[in-house]
Amino acid sequence: MPARHEEIADELRRAIDREEYTVGSLLPAETDLAAQYGVARGTVRQAVAALTAEGLIGSRQGARRVVLASRRSQSFAELRSFAQWARAMGREATGHVVEQEHRPATAEDAVRLQLPEKTPLLHVLRVRGLDGEPVLLERTVYADWISPAVEAIEPDCPSVTQRLYEDTGLVFAYGEHVIDAVAAGAQDADLLGVRRTSPLLRVRRVTTTREGRPVEWSDDRYRSDAVSFSVHNSIGNNALARKTAEWGGS
Repeated sequence: MPARHEEIADELRRAIDREEYTVGSLLPAETDLAAQYGVARGTVRQAVAALTAEGLIGSRQGARRVVLASRRSQSFAELRSFAQWARAMGREATGHVVEQEHRPATAEDAVRLQLPEKTPLLHVLRVRGLDGEPVLLERTVYADWISPAVEAIEPDCPSVTQRLYEDTGLVFAYGEHVIDAVAAGAQDADLLGVRRTSPLLRVRRVTTTREGRPVEWSDDRYRSDAVSFSVHNSIGNNALARKTAEWGGS
């Protein structure tokens, strides 16, 4: 029979999945949860620690826990980082910064991040892996206001999303995604361990705060043999919308 803290952790997971606690919202205080479940605060603390380790909630000293993700497969109706998605599958996420430099904002950067052209922006190229196997390249451009916090993160940090929450309280709340396929160039092929011209699944995304302030925009390229996306829809709910291509270039 599972321990009481394990039962509470599972009840909280299901509540998050049902969106009783939505991404970006706060869990009740430990004292309130202890009263709700009729247990000591230490038991609640154990349950909350399990969800923190899974990447479902974030923890900052002296602050209530915030919901960062749910356990459902990665969909575009909810925003989840690569590391959170990997943990939900029981996989280990890895990350390594290959390149990091400041460049003046291009016209495209300015539009995506709602900043003036030529604003110095941080560009980061990361290789992401599952259980040590490279599966994703992230070419991310960060807004100037969050760049210092990103630069302070160690190059092999497995979850930038989690670290930014811990360090700054930032919650990535909304994302717009454009999906297509591209052929691997020389750098992509070398970093992902595939043949040049191999097909890659590309997801271009702009991520914002709950208030709609752009944080980053990124060109993410997945190995097609390692990751796929599925769409679950119904007459009343469609998580993905099909649109004609409008992001030029490759």
